[in-house]
Amino acid sequence: MILKLENVSYRYRKNGPEILDGVSCEFERGKLYAVMGESGSGKTTLISVIAKLDRATGGAILYGGADIAGMNGDEYRSRRVSVIFQSYNLLYNYTAADNVATVLDVSGYLGGYGRRAAELLAEVGIAEGKRGQVVQNLSGGEQQRVAVARALASGSEVILADEPTGNLDRGNSENVMQIFVGLARRHGKCVIIVTHSDFVAGYADHVLKLENGRIV
Repeated sequence: MILKLENVSYRYRKNGPEILDGVSCEFERGKLYAVMGESGSGKTTLISVIAKLDRATGGAILYGGADIAGMNGDEYRSRRVSVIFQSYNLLYNYTAADNVATVLDVSGYLGGYGRRAAELLAEVGIAEGKRGQVVQNLSGGEQQRVAVARALASGSEVILADEPTGNLDRGNSENVMQIFVGLARRHGKCVIIVTHSDFVAGYADHVLKLENGRIV
């Protein structure tokens, strides 16, 4: 077990409704998890509190047995947990290689940034001729692959993805999901994907369903 949620709750304001209401679950390395639910069920909020982008208002989130409440958020996200957003959140005036190299720098990688960036981009299927292109000139599927390569660059054991295929067609969705499966099975990552898609959930080892902030 790499990640454990113990009775986690979250509300936007004091005395407001519970967006997460006593969520308890465990996540292991080498597994791919799908978190499903209707809009407003708490899926994206769950990703946010696991990533320490928001702070749970109740309960505890343990990473490797330690409560993340006592961890520095920036360090936690640069070394332990990576987040892949539906909108990619890339540096759009940077090349694909520079996007990855930037994360290598932040995460404290000690080798050659250029070589490692090329290795990671090759791993997710970005052709050599595309690695030096500004990412805003790449297709949506290619941009999502660059986002995955950036997540790998941090060396994080947990990868969180919020609707990673939401902007992709079926072919690109299949390719991206095969990459996520490889991250879990071959690299031993814990991959947690928030999705409303049964297609995406079909790739998961475990499916968690959220309803009104609770796992059902």
